Amino acid sequence: MRGFLKLAHRFNVSLAGGDTAESPAGILADIVVLGSAPRGTAIPRSGAHPGDFIYVTGALGGSAASLQLLLSGKKLRPADFPAHYHPTPRQEVGRYLREKRIASAMIDISDGLSTDLSHICDESGVGAEINSGAIPLAMIGQPPCEVDLNFALHGGEDYELLFTAPKRLNVPAQVAGVPITRIGRVTRSERLSLIQNGKKTLLRPEGWQHFAARR
Repeated sequence: MRGFLKLAHRFNVSLAGGDTAESPAGILADIVVLGSAPRGTAIPRSGAHPGDFIYVTGALGGSAASLQLLLSGKKLRPADFPAHYHPTPRQEVGRYLREKRIASAMIDISDGLSTDLSHICDESGVGAEINSGAIPLAMIGQPPCEVDLNFALHGGEDYELLFTAPKRLNVPAQVAGVPITRIGRVTRSERLSLIQNGKKTLLRPEGWQHFAARR
């Protein structure tokens, strides 16, 4: 709760209410965040066009890889795994992209890159090609080590921004100290592809699927 309130205070967000109920085991917390943008300026998921480039902020896979270590019984020092213990909303980057009218479509990466990219493609009626070697992989632990690509593709809980932008626009390499990396392009074919070692394969959305049957 202290960590939650510290982050809320940083972004001038008030804890406005709450409810209590029974749980069969443990404590569950469900959080809803409400925000606003000037009329007509919100960036939707539906604005991507063939030829747009695809970008992500920060590095991916750190939270999911940390969670895997926790589930395996490892005891982690929170300071060495900030992506999992202290995620930071990319509010400044999102505001910059909106004010400069750079992003044509945008979503945050909470369900995994593959799944959230599929949301943009579904809403925009397009496809995408992603270059595996361009995906910025998170470093975790002490000494730091790079996470596996699968965590970056499907892990989720990164809360980085995934957005598209027309290739004619100059997208900065970083905003507010947060790196921005181009990882692919939007295509006309309504499918997701991963280019790895020069070979193109189908990229299936294997992140979190809401309302899907899960093992």
